[in-house]
Amino acid sequence: MKLRPLHDRVIIKRLEEERTSPGGIVIPDTAAEKPIRGKVLSVGKGKILENGDVRPVDLKVGETVLFGKYSGTEVKVDGEELLVMREEDIMAVIEGK
Repeated sequence: MKLRPLHDRVIIKRLEEERTSPGGIVIPDTAAEKPIRGKVLSVGKGKILENGDVRPVDLKVGETVLFGKYSGTEVKVDGEELLVMREEDIMAVIEGK
């Protein structure tokens, strides 16, 4: 199954966070927080403005983004957990490493 987001929505796959603290302590799954970084898998065509024009989404497939801990709606597609959220819920694009 494939998902195609509508309007200004984006489909994101969460990226796993480090499971080890800077001091070398391994953090168990039960104590770990939800990751707030993800990879953009798909983007909609854009937001429809009041005058009927479409403003394109300012994200590209493959970009790594930063979003709120509880942003978006979780969906399961072919056993894979994904997030569907509006473009405005994404706080930043992470560039370079």
